[in-house]
Amino acid sequence: MYAEVAVAVGLRQTFTYRLPGEMSRHAGVGRRVAVPLGKQMATGFIVALHELKPEGIDENDIKEVEELIDEEPVVSSEMLELTRWMADYYYASWGECLKAALPAGAADSAEKLITITEPGVSALTNPNEKKLTASQKQALEAISRRGSAEAGEIEQTLSHLKPATVAALIRELEKLSFVRVIRRAGESRLVPKLQNAVRLSEAWTMRRGEFEEGPFANRRPDGAGSSELSLARENASGKPPGKGLSEQQRKVIDELSSGEESIALGELLTRTDVSASVVRTLEKRGVVEVFAREVRRDPLAHLPRASEDSVTLTADQKNAVDQLVAGVESKTYSAFLLHGVTGSGKTEIYVRAMREAVDLGRTALMLAPEISLTPMFSRRLRAQFGDQLAVLHSSLSDGERRDEWRRIKEGEARVVLGTRSAVFAPLDNLGVIVVDEEHDSSYKQEENPRYSGRDTAIVRAARAGAVAVLGSATPSIESFHNARSGKYKYIRLGSRIGGRPLANVETVDMRDVFKRHGKQQTFSDELKAAIEETFARGEQIMILLNRRGFSSFLLCRSCGLSIHCVNCDVTLTYHKYNTSLQCHYCNYISAAPDRCPACGGQYIHYAGEGTEQLEERLKEMYPAMRIARLDRDTTRRRGGYEHILMEFHSGGTDLLVGTQMIAKGHDFPNVTLVGVVSVDVGLSLPDFRSAERTFQLLTQVAGRAGRGDRPGRVIIQTYHPSHYALMAAKSQDYEQFYNREIEFRRSMHYPPFTALINIGVRDKDRQRAADTASDFARDLRAAARALNVRVLGPAPAAIPRLKGEYRFQVLIKAGSRAQAREALDAATARAASAGRKPRTISVEVDPLNLM
Repeated sequence: MYAEVAVAVGLRQTFTYRLPGEMSRHAGVGRRVAVPLGKQMATGFIVALHELKPEGIDENDIKEVEELIDEEPVVSSEMLELTRWMADYYYASWGECLKAALPAGAADSAEKLITITEPGVSALTNPNEKKLTASQKQALEAISRRGSAEAGEIEQTLSHLKPATVAALIRELEKLSFVRVIRRAGESRLVPKLQNAVRLSEAWTMRRGEFEEGPFANRRPDGAGSSELSLARENASGKPPGKGLSEQQRKVIDELSSGEESIALGELLTRTDVSASVVRTLEKRGVVEVFAREVRRDPLAHLPRASEDSVTLTADQKNAVDQLVAGVESKTYSAFLLHGVTGSGKTEIYVRAMREAVDLGRTALMLAPEISLTPMFSRRLRAQFGDQLAVLHSSLSDGERRDEWRRIKEGEARVVLGTRSAVFAPLDNLGVIVVDEEHDSSYKQEENPRYSGRDTAIVRAARAGAVAVLGSATPSIESFHNARSGKYKYIRLGSRIGGRPLANVETVDMRDVFKRHGKQQTFSDELKAAIEETFARGEQIMILLNRRGFSSFLLCRSCGLSIHCVNCDVTLTYHKYNTSLQCHYCNYISAAPDRCPACGGQYIHYAGEGTEQLEERLKEMYPAMRIARLDRDTTRRRGGYEHILMEFHSGGTDLLVGTQMIAKGHDFPNVTLVGVVSVDVGLSLPDFRSAERTFQLLTQVAGRAGRGDRPGRVIIQTYHPSHYALMAAKSQDYEQFYNREIEFRRSMHYPPFTALINIGVRDKDRQRAADTASDFARDLRAAARALNVRVLGPAPAAIPRLKGEYRFQVLIKAGSRAQAREALDAATARAASAGRKPRTISVEVDPLNLM
């Protein structure tokens, strides 16, 4: 039999492998396999099986599958079809799409597992027969406890030894036949974490008195559940344990009799203050069982459980819920755009729709654009769904993600909350998919495969016969256009809960502020006065600047040098917390100099402000205030964003400075003032979506003010107060902005009126990159002559060099995607025949960022 295998490499093709003898009887579509690829082993996914050799392939060229990794499929037929659609639509590798659909590490290229053999067990339990060194014994015990262990786990156990010494030790044990080393590609990283636990044996529980003293003191029941290692130890000892129990043994038994079914071995030893040998003796006597149990790594364990509040719906909310519930009950696909102003109660509508799906025996999925939004949503959803809720996002540890993924796949969790990649959650019988803040660019992945989580969610809902709910106060231009054209059903929430008014938005012309002070000011007089007044009333403040770091760049006032990244054509950002210059694109870091590295001048000037500098200045200006900062730098540590947001929500912080992370979704009733320090940089970016992104950011952050029972106020500082995006944001009038923006898009042939594909060419050699881009553009134009397709470029990218590679862009504009694909297929085929490396040419369908 032959297997068609998709491998996570940057090639838009599958590979054919032969399935030898016994393996062919157990192989199945959706299972992972270890296969040779070039000189290496790789993990692939069986996407089809063939009894006959596919035509056009020489039998001698077909390699054999090395190993079948899974007993059961890890990818469902639904997910295979969804990822195949993704690979086709986004011009991506099917293997990379499948890899994106599984937890991190599930398709890793190589892995080494060590398992203990019978001679190894014998060496541990019969120390007189086999002399082991202390390190050998430690390593064998670590492997025995786990059943199998990765080399890295043994390195952690023997942390006092160098990794090279541990590797030599493993080779030594393998030579002695005490362990078996399995070298395989992508060993299942989807298995649960196991932990040694202890419980009283059934026989002891039933006949406790006879075991303590009497004829059973020297016997153990058959089938008590002991491990093979335990039996080996008992059979090897040959020593009667004697009648009665020691004081330490009784402490263990008493602890196990306290009502818990079982206790983790380590925890039991801590509680009773005894050594492991006490438990091993009781295990030999058949009093206790030591067994491996699955441990759930609960990512929500640290969050307090919220109570479920009773909420009375407004008329608009009830209308929205009724429409969504009817859609869920129909068990047919429908897509809704839920367009509600900030504070209009969209979350309650989401929850009710998800509740309906679960009550009907179906499942529900909710996507959020930012990890910082998941604590708020998870508390709300856990109060509603309890342990049926699972969360999936990149801030979880690998173990937590695997555990949550398994709970979902096994049907234990029926509601999933997560960020972009959660769209692949292995939910069965989906009833509703919610995409909150559907306009957010975070839903688009910037690396291969370059898919949109929002659009993939819509396709998944359509294939599952589910309801898709796209929610936003500022819908993307494309989504609102789809609603107006009837592709999506439109639901409008035009007012806030409780009749609360939208915040009053003011703009401050920073040109006037400059004239007034004779120099540039970070904070206008109007904003400073508003901060003081708000603090005096005991209310909270949020300050937005969508630029992290302390200063934007370093400038020598003697020679004019500004220090650039060695890998990218951007200046380095100064971070004061560790006195470093950092590139926010490739993460290059260097120490901030005391003198100019070019001329030796000492007049170093740090220009521009970031959130770190704003926090420092505000603390100097208002020493009585409790001020915190929320950006990527302050949330690097696990749980950092949760701590900052919870502290602000509880009133422990008076003023919160942050980037766009503070702008969307949060509900802080005591926030009555939002200050926007500057948005002009984002407005001036060479990208056709810059006005849309600016309007969305300002409207979203304005929505954080006045959500309680007190009115809100928003102050926006700008040098362009008359720009149409700022004018519409000031009045918080979405349709005013849309009507202006849609005419610009129509006249300039941009989405939603045109299909857009961005071809990126990158190479470490600038001339080679330019030549490849020029040839590709020429081939595109040749293919596009008979089609309604325009080809723009090539041109250097807005950032010409990134991560050590020079970048050029070619843009395809087409009346239909089919015509764009026809031209693209022809140009790609010519590039391949010309020997162009596939990795140097990237294709992004429906790009959100042309930078």
